[in-house]
Amino acid sequence: MGRLRQLAERTPPERERYLDLLRALAIIIVVLGHWTVTVIGYDPAGRPDGHSALPALPWAYPVTWLAQVMPVFFLVGGYANAASLHSFRARGGDGAGWLLDRSARLVRPTSALLLVLTAGALAASLAGTTPTEVRTVVWFATIPLWFLAAYLVVVPLTPPMYALHRRLGLAVPLGLVVLVAAGDLARLAGVEALGLGNYLFGWLAVHQLGFAWYDARTGQRPRRRRLPTGRPAALALLTVGLAGTVLLTGPGPYPVTMLNVPGARLDNAGPPSLALLTLTTAQLGLILLLREPAERWLHRRRPWQAVIAVNAVVLTMFLWHLTAAILLVGALDAVHLLPTPPAGSAAWLAWRLPWALLLATVLTGLVAVFGPIEARAVRRHRPAPGRTPVVSGALVAAGYAALVAALVLNSRTPKAAPEALGMPVAALLAYLAGAGVLRLLRARHGERAVGQHDAAGDRAR
Repeated sequence: MGRLRQLAERTPPERERYLDLLRALAIIIVVLGHWTVTVIGYDPAGRPDGHSALPALPWAYPVTWLAQVMPVFFLVGGYANAASLHSFRARGGDGAGWLLDRSARLVRPTSALLLVLTAGALAASLAGTTPTEVRTVVWFATIPLWFLAAYLVVVPLTPPMYALHRRLGLAVPLGLVVLVAAGDLARLAGVEALGLGNYLFGWLAVHQLGFAWYDARTGQRPRRRRLPTGRPAALALLTVGLAGTVLLTGPGPYPVTMLNVPGARLDNAGPPSLALLTLTTAQLGLILLLREPAERWLHRRRPWQAVIAVNAVVLTMFLWHLTAAILLVGALDAVHLLPTPPAGSAAWLAWRLPWALLLATVLTGLVAVFGPIEARAVRRHRPAPGRTPVVSGALVAAGYAALVAALVLNSRTPKAAPEALGMPVAALLAYLAGAGVLRLLRARHGERAVGQHDAAGDRAR
């Protein structure tokens, strides 16, 4: 508590605390959503199995408009990335150095998860567990990595996309929305491959709105070219976004649910659809409406300390929350106390609260063990100012590309594939190579930062 109090007291007055609150709430909603929407049962072989309860809960489809908060995370990410890139460049850094700075917090907690899962998979395989069973468990534990793969594509594109935003403003997300609509037409026509670009275009569009929000808050653009953020504009965004979503999911061709439902005619989130982008518009309007009262509340000591505490381990919470479910299911099954009520039944609904509390207890233990990795990644890295050599910049790009390729390959590998290490060997090697390159570059640039600091001190003396 003492450290949290110190961090709260040192918070710069200009910090946009609302961003930290939104990031924390978005991840908490994702975690609780995954936990509460899961139904546990047994497969034909008598092993515990889990799947989404949504197909049995059509009445809950409109609720997914509140539960689908990944756009909020990308909005906040766009704002935060624009702010940090602007600050980094003002200190003499460049885009490649900024990417190295960003990679520390994203990669280190993810590496911890994958190394632990790989070690567990190897131990299970040596103990006689079949490769298919090993893969099934690791597949479930790594479901959150699909989101990280999308974010690891968007982050390296921040320097060129922010430069494009500075030149063209809101025309950039509007153009991306047109591309998303074209991809949706292809998907509706049955040509799924032509709609895969929406994974990039959709999340980039939301990320660009975060740039526009940052410019509007800081006055980086002329007033007539800024995103309007006043109360009338916020109400208009909320109204238009909701109306558009209703039309697209009612008489329109899109499903009402904003989360994946097996068998639905279209998935609004994988990849992002036009309906998800209209919902994002409504969410942005609501965010802008609530900003001022939320900022006043966050200037109280205790709420702000709580937000700081969650944000210090927010990625760890997200990465490990399904591993917590695996551990709890395995423990309850081992003592024959695993409840398996049918989805939507009174017993299943009654079990939601105690189930979430038990999972929160397990996750708290995992965060206590692995959370310090994320916290140290933020505290220890010292980005070097100045220009990054061309070769280093190319290696940074290659490192990010290897990470994305690894995570995409893992997510595309079937749940029942025979993988003794849990992940495809090629995916594991690509991830380790990418993470290793970025770690070596961070160490080298950290040494350069220390050398420059010492040289500056010598000149001052």
